Amino acid sequence: MDDITRTAPAPWPEPVTIDKADPRYPDLAGRGINARFPAAPAAIGLPATPRHVAELVADAVSAGRRLAVRSGGHCFESLVDHPELDVVIDLSEMKAVGWDPEHRAFAVEPGASLGAMYRTLFLGWGVAVPAGRCPEIGVGGHVPGGGGGALSRRYGLSVDHLYGVQVVVADGSGRARLVTATREPGDPNRDLWWAHTGGGAGAFGVVTRYLFRSPDGDGRLLPPAPAAVTKKTVRWSWDDLDEARFVALVRAFGLWHERNSAPGDPGAQLDNSLTLPRAGGGEVTLETAFDAGRPDAAELADALIADLGRAAGSSPEVAAETRSFLAAVLVPDEFAGVKGRFKSKAAFLRSCWEEDVVARLYRRLTDQAGYQNPAAAFYLLSHGGAINAVGQEETAMAHRDAVLKAYGSVFWWDPREDETHLGWIRDTYRELFADAGGVPDPDRGYGGAFVNYADADFADPELNRSGVPWHRLYFRGNYARLQEVKGRWDPGEVFRHALSVRPPGA
Repeated sequence: MDDITRTAPAPWPEPVTIDKADPRYPDLAGRGINARFPAAPAAIGLPATPRHVAELVADAVSAGRRLAVRSGGHCFESLVDHPELDVVIDLSEMKAVGWDPEHRAFAVEPGASLGAMYRTLFLGWGVAVPAGRCPEIGVGGHVPGGGGGALSRRYGLSVDHLYGVQVVVADGSGRARLVTATREPGDPNRDLWWAHTGGGAGAFGVVTRYLFRSPDGDGRLLPPAPAAVTKKTVRWSWDDLDEARFVALVRAFGLWHERNSAPGDPGAQLDNSLTLPRAGGGEVTLETAFDAGRPDAAELADALIADLGRAAGSSPEVAAETRSFLAAVLVPDEFAGVKGRFKSKAAFLRSCWEEDVVARLYRRLTDQAGYQNPAAAFYLLSHGGAINAVGQEETAMAHRDAVLKAYGSVFWWDPREDETHLGWIRDTYRELFADAGGVPDPDRGYGGAFVNYADADFADPELNRSGVPWHRLYFRGNYARLQEVKGRWDPGEVFRHALSVRPPGA
């Protein structure tokens, strides 16, 4: 069972189990990034090999203990750090990145960070998996939700390059075993591979290895990484943006993506973000990044900047910076290492927000009468391009018709302020999607939500009164098929959390 190709030998022969009395416990228990959800499992399992993982799963099942799985510890909600959990299997020491000659694919263990994956694949082979923008995030939780980031408009999502998965599953009797599933049409386990192309992490088993190989193949097996990346940044002061100019600016950004997000469109070379902080919390900021070796991409970026400048009625100074590929992708997230309390809510947009919706957002960001937190913001992030070249049923990640992701978050420290900040982000979100019951309903013009930006509000009937089930938002028309996979591979729901796929009939 323990047949993974590793870059180094396993550091210990048997799985390590750490209880609350162990001095190692605080360091491992406190790895989650959201202080709203303190972790206190009875035990933490620390495997180094797939065999270790299987033993830990089997032990938990036989003892009737509820378990969860953690790789990078970046879950937004209490899907891992939950008071009812007994055992957390921490995959942080399973972090090898290398070449698997048997499958002719790049093998990445779930505990590797995105940054470590970028570095090893680039230095060893000059290639990249199109994955997230935050290098600290763990591969294990990122990929099963779909993955994707700065290179995705050119090359697709992480799962579009996922050849296979090695997974520890638990059958109806609780027996744990290791299964390899690939996208090969004749693979009897292909449905398990498919479920990991957007069905979310921690729902079907414990992935112990991801195998990456692009489906078309150009001799490199994965997309080539650019030698260097140029980023251009433009900032607008809130003093220069009244409601009309703010609406025009945000609309110009959205309309540009409507026009430039079809598969193969030249505009798909650009990775863009528009940061909309609360007034007093920073400036409205456009960032556009592209392959520094593409003059046509630079021209497209300049045209986008000029378009937004005209909409805003001003053209502030443009800051441009070119970095090598690794220097660009290994920039730490601004909140890395900062553990506070936060809440995030997100949505896919098939088209630009209408003027009245953007006006509502402006008022929520600028109203100083009842809410003062400057650490609140909304973001609009590029989607589309090569992402939308894949059919909605080809992978479990069904969001193949959006042009933008909208993402809102609020951050604070004091638990006594929870209701204030949770109320602001929830009320703002409901206002933005008021014409669809307060959620991004795929049947009323929106694109649903991204399971990697976990939002347990959708599964809470007190908070989601839209009539749209949480799984419709996350998985759209693929949910019934995901349930069938769940029924085959995890009929006893050994792997479950608030947003995990349920077996048929559950």
